[in-house]
Amino acid sequence: MSLFFGEQMAKDTEVGTEYAPKDYQDPPPAPLIDPEELGKWSFYRAIIAEFIATLLFLYITVLTVIGYKSQTDPDHNGEQCGGVGILGIAWAFGGMIFVLVYCTAGISGGHINPAVTFGLFLARKVSLVRAIMYMLAQCLGAICGCGLVKAFQKAYYVKYGGGANMLNDGYSTGTGLGAEIIGTFVLVYTVFAATDPKRNARDSHVPVLAPLPIGFAVFMVHLATIPVTGTGINPARSFGAAVIYGKDKAWDDQWIFWVGPFIGAAIAAFYHQFILRAGAVKALGSFRSNA
Repeated sequence: MSLFFGEQMAKDTEVGTEYAPKDYQDPPPAPLIDPEELGKWSFYRAIIAEFIATLLFLYITVLTVIGYKSQTDPDHNGEQCGGVGILGIAWAFGGMIFVLVYCTAGISGGHINPAVTFGLFLARKVSLVRAIMYMLAQCLGAICGCGLVKAFQKAYYVKYGGGANMLNDGYSTGTGLGAEIIGTFVLVYTVFAATDPKRNARDSHVPVLAPLPIGFAVFMVHLATIPVTGTGINPARSFGAAVIYGKDKAWDDQWIFWVGPFIGAAIAAFYHQFILRAGAVKALGSFRSNA
């Protein structure tokens, strides 16, 4: 999911070099504003890739949710144990992330999630302009993906909640917010760990396997939090479903699915960059050497 992950693989291929653990150096941080990238086709190609990936992600996953609810509806002679169940829904979300990250990592980095983009921006892996454009593309792709589901399942879409994220009965706002923070932390922390350039330099197999743990993180978080919030951990996913569903309940809880994931992503970025990778210690050492 990391833009750096995809671009670094391409750069290494082009120059035919490999990082050796003994001479590894951290890549330079992305500039806050990079006017040069606005004139490159690769920038716009990456935005298109994020749009299409998020569209496909929402189409498959929301369609799975709608299908499950229709198969278990007693009014349609459905059985409570019928359909794919929560396990199947979690697999749909995790599996699609695995597939789409694998397909788009070398083009856009395979973010497919504004919270992931936000975390990578805080870690200086992407520029501000790229982060904003990615988030816009992701939200637009989510809206279009949910729109396709509604077009194909018009009779069931509104009846079964449109796949929208809502705080379920019996859970407080604080519980829902906490679930989104922790769930997104697990996801973004996994993204940082799976795409860590230092780890990739040491273990050549890591870049190839990176989409797998990221997909599994999404799968595991869904298993834990579907009963609480339906599992957001992706503001674009929650926003797109709410726009097409259009009911008040989805909008009443919408802030949870933005604030929670962004807080979780920020904590994950800080934890990985400044604690695990000792960014704070390195910065202090650099400051002392220049003093």
